[in-house]
Amino acid sequence: MGMTEKESTLFSRTELLLGASAMEKISTAKVIVFGIGGVGSWCVESLVRSGVRHITLVDADAISPSNVNRQLMATSGNIGQVKVDIMRERLLEINPEAEIIARNEVYTAETASAFDLDSYDYVIDCIDSLKDKMTLILNASASSATFFSSMGSALKTDPCKIRVAEFWKVRGCPLGSMLRKRLRQRGTLPAKDFLCVYDDEVLPNKGQAPAPEEDPGLFKKAQVNGTLSHITGIFGLTLAGLVIQDIIK
Repeated sequence: MGMTEKESTLFSRTELLLGASAMEKISTAKVIVFGIGGVGSWCVESLVRSGVRHITLVDADAISPSNVNRQLMATSGNIGQVKVDIMRERLLEINPEAEIIARNEVYTAETASAFDLDSYDYVIDCIDSLKDKMTLILNASASSATFFSSMGSALKTDPCKIRVAEFWKVRGCPLGSMLRKRLRQRGTLPAKDFLCVYDDEVLPNKGQAPAPEEDPGLFKKAQVNGTLSHITGIFGLTLAGLVIQDIIK
């Protein structure tokens, strides 16, 4: 089904730029986004505001105090609530006719079979965990979906250094380097090329993280790094832009 009359009104400025035919394609695209955090939250909001109606959100976390500085749906008033549920509510406030599926799950090698990636047009990787990110890269690149991935967005302040490149051509990103190294060591490489959003700026942390009891969400990772919303936001918005560009090209 194409755009409804209400949606045509909501996205009239987008249609003015792209045309009715492009809007029909955008409205029928099916997208799944893994990781609804500092990058993924901005990505899914931009997709919905661009007219994408079918989005699946995948994240197993609850909102913690340390999320407020960069995650779109995180506020001081919803700490402790499920991320994907809060994000879904927000997206439906933007477009009540959208089909937003919230999956409060983690994507791992053990849970991967529960996700039919071939049923989507686009798979977006905004996962932090190195091991789980590798699993998604291998599975998504082997699927029929178009795949885009976010590299590391922490320890950066300069928005002008954010760029897009094919995975094997990403340079200056420690996460990208580690992923390529681990994949080569395993002898299992991505089935097809895919574009990544990355930034070669790597700054040191200057402050000290709060104690675990003050913000349990900080200590789910092996290492905690500082982040800024304008950087993670641009990463997410760029991923959304790659999807829209691919649809209308």
